[in-house]
Formats: sequence, C-alpha cells, structure tokens
Amino acid sequence: MLCWGNASFGQLGLGGIDEEIVLEPRKSDFFINKKVRDVGCGLRHTVFVLDDGTVYTCGCNDLGQLGHEKSRKKPEQVVALDAQNIVAVSCGEAHTLALNDKGQVYAWGLDSDGQLGLLGSEECIRVPRNIKSLSDIQIVQVACGYYHSLALSKASEVFCWGQNKYGQLGLGIDYKKQASPQLIKSLLGIPFMQVAAGGAHSFVLTLSGAIFGWGRNKFGQLGLNDENDRYVPNLLKSLRTQKIVYICCGEDHTAALTKEGGVFTFGAGGYGQLGHNSTSHEINPRKVFELMGSIVTQIACGRQHTSAFVPSSGRIYSFGLGGNGQLGTGSTSNRKSPFTVKGNWFPYNGQCPPDIDSEEYFCVKRIFSGGDQSFSHYSNPQNCGPPDDFRCPDPSKQIWTVNEALIQKWLSYPSGRVPVEIANEIDGTFSSSGCLNGSFLAVSNDDHYRTGTRFSGVDMNAARLLFHKLIQPDHPQISQQVAASLEKNLIPKLTSSLPDVEALRFYLTLPECPLMSDSNNFTTIAIPFGTALVNLEKAPLKVLENWWSVLEPPLFLKIVELFKEVVVHLLKLYKIGIPPSERRIFNSFLHTALKVLEILHRVNEKTGQIIQYDKFYIHEVQELIDIRNDYINWVQQQAYGMDVNHGLTELADIPVTICTYPFVFDAQAKTTLLQTDAVLQMQMAIDQAHRQNVSSLFLPVIESVNPCLILVVRRENIVGDAMEVLRKTKNIDYKKPLKVIFVGEDAVDAGGVRKEFFLLIMRELLDPKYGMFRYYEDSRLIWFSDKTFEDSDLFHLIGVICGLAIYNFTIVDLHFPLALYKKLLKKKPSLDDLKELMPDVGRSMQQLLDYPEDDVEETFCLNFTITVENFGATEVKELVLNGADTAVNKQNRHEFVDAYVNYIFNKSVASLFDAFHAGFHKVCGGKVLQLFQPNELQAMVIGNTNYDWKELEKNTEYKGEYWAEHPTIKIFWEVFHELPLEKKKQFLLFLTGSDRIPILGMKSLKLVIQSTGGGEEYLPVSHTCFNLLDLPKYTEKETLRSKLIQAIDHNEGFSLI
Repeated sequence: MLCWGNASFGQLGLGGIDEEIVLEPRKSDFFINKKVRDVGCGLRHTVFVLDDGTVYTCGCNDLGQLGHEKSRKKPEQVVALDAQNIVAVSCGEAHTLALNDKGQVYAWGLDSDGQLGLLGSEECIRVPRNIKSLSDIQIVQVACGYYHSLALSKASEVFCWGQNKYGQLGLGIDYKKQASPQLIKSLLGIPFMQVAAGGAHSFVLTLSGAIFGWGRNKFGQLGLNDENDRYVPNLLKSLRTQKIVYICCGEDHTAALTKEGGVFTFGAGGYGQLGHNSTSHEINPRKVFELMGSIVTQIACGRQHTSAFVPSSGRIYSFGLGGNGQLGTGSTSNRKSPFTVKGNWFPYNGQCPPDIDSEEYFCVKRIFSGGDQSFSHYSNPQNCGPPDDFRCPDPSKQIWTVNEALIQKWLSYPSGRVPVEIANEIDGTFSSSGCLNGSFLAVSNDDHYRTGTRFSGVDMNAARLLFHKLIQPDHPQISQQVAASLEKNLIPKLTSSLPDVEALRFYLTLPECPLMSDSNNFTTIAIPFGTALVNLEKAPLKVLENWWSVLEPPLFLKIVELFKEVVVHLLKLYKIGIPPSERRIFNSFLHTALKVLEILHRVNEKTGQIIQYDKFYIHEVQELIDIRNDYINWVQQQAYGMDVNHGLTELADIPVTICTYPFVFDAQAKTTLLQTDAVLQMQMAIDQAHRQNVSSLFLPVIESVNPCLILVVRRENIVGDAMEVLRKTKNIDYKKPLKVIFVGEDAVDAGGVRKEFFLLIMRELLDPKYGMFRYYEDSRLIWFSDKTFEDSDLFHLIGVICGLAIYNFTIVDLHFPLALYKKLLKKKPSLDDLKELMPDVGRSMQQLLDYPEDDVEETFCLNFTITVENFGATEVKELVLNGADTAVNKQNRHEFVDAYVNYIFNKSVASLFDAFHAGFHKVCGGKVLQLFQPNELQAMVIGNTNYDWKELEKNTEYKGEYWAEHPTIKIFWEVFHELPLEKKKQFLLFLTGSDRIPILGMKSLKLVIQSTGGGEEYLPVSHTCFNLLDLPKYTEKETLRSKLIQAIDHNEGFSLI
C-alpha cells in the first residue's frame, strides 16, 4: 500500500513518523503481504478492510471514529468486528459504516445528527454496533457524507439517515435530521448501480447511467445548472446519454466516469479540483479535457482533490488542493489540471526490463482518496494482476437482476427442494420493480444507455427467453414463488406516478412471463397488472405508448393476445353467471382488460398499424354476449351522458358495454350491430309516428306505416325516377328494407331485383356522359371530378345509393380509393391514399420527402401550387396563400405534401363530397358507423377479397337434374379449383356482377347451378341478379374447361338476363 497526504493524526497509518504531511507516495510496511479489499477515508481517520474481512483503523479517535482504544498512528484491528466478514466500508467526517457479507451494516463514531442510524442518545459510539432496523434488508452498498449516510439494498431500495440541513437525505424539507434509516420512496422502481455521498450532497446512479442528485448545491455540485439546494432527488439530465458508470464526491465537488473512460467534473473548483485549468466553480458537468487522450478506469475524490488512474501508462493523475501533500506530486502546490503522482509506475502487462529492481516499480491495483489523504493498493511487476476497473462493477455489490447465471443457479436445485435463501432471492427479485426494471437490458452496443422516452433500453428477446427458461412445468416451486411475489408484493405496491423512465420497463417485459398468460393467474396477476397500467399518469403512460409503438409486431401482438384472452375468460365466466355480490368487481375487471386493449389499439392506430387492426378482433364476442342488447345499452348510456372514460373506480357501477370498445368486434359482429341499429331506428320512427297521431287533438288516425322503402322505377329513366322517389322520401324511411319494382315487370324482389337495380343505377351514374367522376388509368380507381357540370343532387343520390347498399347488404362495384371511406368516418386522407389513387404522383411526393440532401429547392424546383387540366387547358392553383411565391424547401416539404393531399382529397371536391356525405349519412347516420374502420366500411360497400373457394363450393345449391355428386358438377368443381386466381375472380364477376365477396364471407354468397336443356355446344350462362348459373350437361372435363373460360372471357360486365 502506498500512502500520501495529511498524516498529522496518523491517518496514513505509517506509524510514528515525524512529518505532518507526506508529499509523495510512501510504502506502508504494515500492508506488506496483505491484500486490501476496501479503504474508507474520514476527515482525520482511515479504515482498511483486508481480503479476509478484518477491519483496521488509524487516525484521530476523539469521537470514537476508530472503533477501538489502541494506538492511533498505525492501523489496529477493530476487534468488535472480529466475527464479521466485512466487505466494504465508508467514512463520514467522523463516523464509519461497515458492511458484512450477509448485507448487515455496522456503525460507529460521531452520532451528533443520527448519522449512525442507531437511534441512540449518545454523542458518539466508540464500538461498532449493528443497525438493527436494517437487519431484515440485504444491503449491498453504503456511502457516507460528512454527517449523513446512504445504503442501497439488493432490491434496489435507497435508505438514508443523519443530517438533513441541506436536503441531503432526499426526504423533503420537513426533517432536520433522521436517526434511523428511511426509505427514499420517490426513487422506488429505479434499478440502481451505485450510491455516493459528498460533504452534504448525495447521488444515486442507475444501471443505464442516469444520475439523481440531491442536497447541498452551493457550488453547483449537483450539476443542475444552478446553485440551489435540492431536498428531493433530481435527475441530472445533461449526463443522461453519456454512459456514466461510476460517481465519486468530494466535500463540494463531484466526478463521474464514463463507460468510454472519460471523466466529467462539476461543483466547487476553487483549488483546481475539477481539473479544468481554472479555479472556477462549474454548475454543469464538464469533461476534463486534459484526460481526454487517455482511458481512465478509476477515479477517487478527497475533500478538495481528485485522482484518476490511467491503466495504459499505469499512472495516477491528481489535481486540486495540494497543501497537505494529498496530490502526491512532491510539493504542496495546488494543481488546476491533471498532474502525474510521483512514483515508478508500471502498466499491467508492461514487460519488466531485466536490469531494474522490480521492487521499486509499482503496478496499481486500486486507488482510494478521502479527507486530505490518498492511497494506492499496488503489486510488483513480476506478480501483478490486472488493476480494478470501475467501469465493470463488482457483481456482489449489485442489485438482483434476472439473468442467465442467476436462473441457472435457481434451477440447479431439484424440484421441491429449493433452499430458503434461494426462495428469498427469488422473492426479493420478483417483489421489486427496481430489480425487474434492471433486468433484460439491451447490452449490445451499450444500447440501454440510450434509454429515454422513445427507447426502453430493454432486450425483449432476452426477456422472453429468460422468462421461458425460468417458468417451467418441472420447477413448479419456482413458478409458485414468482407468482406469489408478483401478486402479493410487486403489483400491489405499484403507483400511478413514476420517478423515471427506467422505472417503467417491467410494464414492457412482464407480459412476456408465461405466468401472465396462465388463466389461473388472470384475476391475481394479469388484471391487477392491467389496472396499474391503466391508472398510470399521463406522462408515464405516454412513454410506455412510445415504447410499445416501436416493438416488433410479434411482441406487440403478445400483449394484445394476453388481454384478449383475459376478456374472453371473463366473458365466459359472465355467461355461466356471476353472483350479484361479485358483479361490481367483475365489471371493474372487464373494464380494465378492455381499457388496456383500448390503449394498445390507440397506439396501433397512431403508429400506422404495427399489427393488422383485425388482430384486435375477439371473434368469440358474438357467442358470449347478446350483441343486440349490448348495443341498446350502449346507446342508452350515451343518451344519459354516462362518460365511460372515467377512472376505473367509477366504472365499476356501470355495466360494461362492449360497444364502448368497438375495435374488438369483427366484421360479422359489426354487421349484426348495423342490423340492430337499422331495426332500432325504424322502430323509433314507427313509434314516433304513433306518438304524433295520439297527441293530435283530432281522432287518432294511425297511418298505416309501410315496413319497406319502395322504389318504383322505369328501366329507361332509372336515375331520374330514383331521384324523384328518394327526394320525397322522409329521412327515416331510408332505414327500411328496400324493395324495387321495375315498371311493367312482375318480378318479385327477393333480392335479385334489388341487386339488379344497384348494378344498373351505378353503371348509369358512373357513365362518362355525366362526367361526375374522373377515372385514373394507373390505379383503375375513380374520384370526384371537380370539372363536372352536374349539380350536387346526383352526388347526393350516389351517397344515398351507397348507404342503401350497406343497409341492404348488397355489394356494389364502386372503385373508390380508401380515402372516401376515411372521409366518411372523419379520418384524414394521407400520402398513402394519394399513392393508391395516383401512384406516380404519390411516388414523386415520397421521393421529395426522402431526398437526403439540403438542396431540395434547386433539385425539385417546386412551389406551393398544383397544375390541373381544365377542358384541354392547364390551370395553376395555389395550395396556400401566395403559394406561387413560396418555394418548396427541406424545411417546408412536409407541409407541401400535406397541402397537395388536402387539395386532391378535400379542397378541390369539397362541395361534391359534402353532397355525397349528406346522402350517405341520411341512410347510414347513427352511432353504429363510428364502430367501423375505413377498410371495413369499404368491405361493406364493395365487398372484400378474403376468398375461400371451398366454402363457396360447400354453400352452392343445385336445381333441375343437378346435385352435389352429379358427374357434371364434380368435373365443374375440379375445373374451377384448377383455375388461376385471376380466372376465379373473373368467374365471380361473370356470375355475381362483382369480383369481391360480401363482408360476411363466402358463405353469404349463395350460388345456384341449374341444368339446361341445350347441348354441349352451348356456353354456360349467368343470371347476375340471382347468382344463378345455367350449366349445360358437359361430359368431358376439357370441354367444360374451354366453354367456361370462353364464357368468362366474353363477359362484358353485367349480363342482366
């Protein structure tokens, strides 16, 4: 051991030497052949811990700081600690804390402010005593300020006691001191790596390099850009991303070491102890410039000086106050920038020259500083080991975290024979949110140091693998212990506000634990976990949403699936029957699970769908609840103004209506809702008519209310007649089932006539002669034409027709882009919609947005205008005020694209779309529409492409001589299933008038095949309105194939026979 600095009280342990100060490193004979584990330096005393766990002290003993009454000048053993294996020590101005290998803390010395935590009334304690109030808690680190103490537990809890004059306990302003250890509750949930204390300031460092400081800040030693003391922990934001791995404090200054081996200092600099070549104080962390060429692996702070160790040269550098020789430079001068400590330093792995006396060369093992003294534990070149590296923390001083090694250890015990200490370890880990938040960190590229509001720092794959490794059927005792800890300790302690983003991580990782998705644990773990999640305050919830939004789809889906399973589980219980006494709790459970899904759904929508929206569908809903009833309850709740977005406590009294969470309904359920809504609206209409009649003063004349909406039209004037009838129709009649009669025809409308009406009127309205719509060649889609001469009545009619098609479950062949359905549902069209309608223009816009260089203006030469064709001539329209004079540049290109999209989909067609919208909503108003997604609404109108050809075959009916096993029918289906997809779609178009299928799927598309009298030379014939196929009795497969393909290929749209 080498010692230097102030020796006036014997604190260097050099024995009875004459000098008051030692100006350069001197060997201490006492430590020859002894290995030092730790050193604590008080203002006038020093404590040494040897490798065997024994403790020696020397220096001033006026206040009992030595823990023995023997000689002061050389180290003497503290016999009272003889039975203990001490692993770490820390000293305040005149008190000491020692930590044993069992996590117990012993204290002695001055107790003027309760800094010993012993609740005693004596001024000082001269013999070490155990701090009883911490005896049930496993402590891994202790740190002493001058008059206060800190401890970190295995469960990542921080305790403090002693003086609070400057707020150094972090408990607020109410206490002047605390004589027993107090938990700093405001830090719960954060995974800590280190605690550190200065004269009257305190720090904790998280596993991902975030620093919280509190206490005295007169010189800026908290690094918070001011000089105000802090009574509660404050995040030092400026160092968050610097990968800080170690902190040490002087009386009024602080030093921080980075993973890369850089050093930041801040606080008091009057003696040069910050190393910035000045004596100024720094209120913000500042990198020590002169150490930047070297990698530093150890730092230590004395009262007013700082030391740093550079392994590549083997040298120790020091700066700051030198008056007592504590810099080891051979003089008492202060140093304002790093200066080499005198000595023959030798780097580890440096080749030892044969001609030197290796006894006189020193390989540094570890440096220590405190008070005005400094120490270096060293070895000789021939037997030196690697020096300590503060960037690689000692595992024994760390909190519990779930990792490969720990799990291996736990699983190594035979099932049912887990020892008590292992059970306690599992319990401690899974009872502490701090420990779980420090687990599964993304260590590749040190990613977890980037933790923030957008990045969780978690390796989700590691979380999944480790959880699955731990929770195994052949280790039930471990699973039970984990479940019990989560249920009884972790989840009940969760709060709605959190101290830091690092305290949120387990919300992300815990759903990966197999215990969560075990239905036996739904009510004890998954739902309480969901409740805590839903109750989070706005800010932490927003961060969690950000983290979710960047998850890989399978991981995001996992959380969604978990809470879907919870909902189904609860609904099944509900179906069996819930006793009235438990209904309230059941309601709150169901609300919780649905609320979590609602938050996840919101994230999914905002992020542009991490997973398909249909992954939120709970298909079992229709079997488990009465959807019609649910809808009626929902409408009533809305009518009575019950706001279902209250907190969960108020919700418990309101019965749950699934309609509040429409994203769980699949298309079939929504279709049922649509029917329910239609019936409800019609019923209300009829009731209203009755009420009006009854309230009349005259004799109540009850009008006979026709249950159908009847359209009588002539084929040759289908548009004019339809407009005429619909113009006179009361709004409420639109909700009635539609019956169509063609003048002079007898056909009974069993749906076929209605379908034909839709086909004909749509074909007519889309006819270019009206010029109402523009056809886009590239996308084969149509959009409103801003050049039409037609009045808005025709657009109103098309809106009504679309609405009627939905209400009457008839699909119409309407080639609108998705943007139309977005607009109907009050959602904004985006660039994606432009890409769908006008692929070329959309691609160009994307290129503009993706262009990486700064010269956007010169390259693209655009301004805020759009060029449109106007009957052969081109016309330039401004997209914004003074658009012609506004060039598109890197800064405003997003606004340009938004304005362009807005012009195409909104501005240029506003009056036409408004008419369409009004017509559509006349029929399809009502709350039920809010439940649909744009894609679903599109599928309601034009069908979808979820083809299931086997289902089609299964549901086909046969007439005449045909039946399912008839030879012609058998070869027909063989031929059909062999057709390529395009041909199958053409067949659908040929037979039904659309190549898409209704939203309810293939089963609702009833095909009918009937035999015809004609011979094999005839082609099959389709009757589009009835989905009817006339199929001649072909005997040869090849004949049938060629005739069928011929018929399909010759189909000119609608064969309305």
